[in-house]
Amino acid sequence: MHPWLAPLRETFKHHACAPNAEAVFAYMKGIAPFFGLKTDQRRSLVKEHIAIHGAPPLDQLPAIARAAFACAEREMQYTAVDLLMKHAKKLGPEHLPLVEELITTKSWWDSVDALAVHVVGVILKKYPKEIPKWNKRWITSDDMWLNRTAIIFQLRWKEDTDRSLLFANIERHAAHKDFFIRKAIGWALRSLAETDPAAVKAFVRSHKLVPLSEREALRKIE
Repeated sequence: MHPWLAPLRETFKHHACAPNAEAVFAYMKGIAPFFGLKTDQRRSLVKEHIAIHGAPPLDQLPAIARAAFACAEREMQYTAVDLLMKHAKKLGPEHLPLVEELITTKSWWDSVDALAVHVVGVILKKYPKEIPKWNKRWITSDDMWLNRTAIIFQLRWKEDTDRSLLFANIERHAAHKDFFIRKAIGWALRSLAETDPAAVKAFVRSHKLVPLSEREALRKIE
């Protein structure tokens, strides 16, 4: 384990709550064991850890993130995701292979969505020339979570959203059978509708979406 993480894991273990751990394990469909720490508590413990041990250097983030994802407990992965989100504006395209690796490791909506929206989205907005390469890689992947990443990485872009790209991504997977892709389609359209409801309504009218996707897309405008 990375030396920066080892004492943090011991701290998490010391504050573990078995009833909470059992409840969240069930809610998260058994994706990983949990210490049972609430989000605010976990982040407070990380803040205390940083006060004692210092913030991890940027060049150590990849090693720390990989080590955290190698740990059994989900809170360790959350810590890695939080660190990458915090430093997302300092990251570049050279970090996208790492982020892709994490997205496809112990994949579930909690880690995938945070990395897609708050790390991938930040990097690609800063480096738009990288978008075609990575979007094609992810939207054509056999990995559902990479498909979801391609659909939602622009979620916070609002009026800067590349509508043609988003609509093409959605068209490619509009008939996807998995709930998480159908939900992502509706979510991405609903977010765009906050700044361009006319475009969303026109797209929905002209395309056959599954009921879940359509309902989510139009929820705030109809």
